[in-house]
Amino acid sequence: MKIVVLNGYVLNPGDLKWDNLKALGDVIIYEHTSLTDEEEIISHINDAEIVFTSMSPIKAKALNECPNIKFICTLHTGYDNIDIDLAKEKGILVANIPNYGSEAVAQHAIALLLEITNQVGHHNMAVHKGRWESTNEWSFWDFPLVELNSKTIGIIGFGRIGQKTGMIAKAIGMKVIANDYVQNDSGREIGAYVELDELLRSSDIIALHCPLLPSTTGIINRNNIAKMKDGVIIINNSRGQLVVEQDLADALNSGKVLAAGLDVVSSEPIKKDNPLLKAKNCFITPHISWAPRESRERLLDIAINNLVKYIEGTPVNLVNS
Repeated sequence: MKIVVLNGYVLNPGDLKWDNLKALGDVIIYEHTSLTDEEEIISHINDAEIVFTSMSPIKAKALNECPNIKFICTLHTGYDNIDIDLAKEKGILVANIPNYGSEAVAQHAIALLLEITNQVGHHNMAVHKGRWESTNEWSFWDFPLVELNSKTIGIIGFGRIGQKTGMIAKAIGMKVIANDYVQNDSGREIGAYVELDELLRSSDIIALHCPLLPSTTGIINRNNIAKMKDGVIIINNSRGQLVVEQDLADALNSGKVLAAGLDVVSSEPIKKDNPLLKAKNCFITPHISWAPRESRERLLDIAINNLVKYIEGTPVNLVNS
């Protein structure tokens, strides 16, 4: 059985082991595979039966020109880079990796928020450049610092990750409200479910943890921003396409939005003409919420187990069964 990994480096830059995967077949690991060049993707898949992909798309051309594919496994939770309907037509099963990094992603959401409110990175650099020494004062700060206790965080998308973020926010004294089309008791223990417009009106901080759906694409847009409090903070480490980036940049530059903390953008890697790169108070990290070693190791273990279960005839975590 020939197994291909299309984007091996981003999952395992050298601190994890592929041994358990290699025990299952003839494995070829491409550290890097194009995110746009379909011919390269096809050449890397070649005659493989099993394909693991992170963000390299597997669409109609690849599915049609690589007829040996029998099983595809994403190396993350999302699967919008795969044509799952065509795969199903061709009898190809597609699996994803659910719930491998909820804790890490929630942690990063709060890290972005704390960087905005406490400006740790900026003041660390200021100290190392000698500014504290030169002030002759026992304390200084360059920006207004924000206390989060008693502030309201509105979380759009209150599944596993959203609820983890809510738990951390609640632990530091924040009021938690949430909007989700699915409501459950575990969510009610953390915060109150509200309609989207109420969340937009009432929140001091808005955190996005919803999936990318037609109903959520561009949910942060000019009209919805207008409904928010002046000086709101927006956090997004879910999907970049949830945000209309020019609208957010305009709101940051006008001061309507105090700051934004983003780990994702609409096109990745980020393009130099992205308006958020020049927007005021916009903190951007390079899609690393998922990347602690612990969560990557968990992801790899789940991916290998997905293949084991497929081989055994009892596939799990299928998204197109």
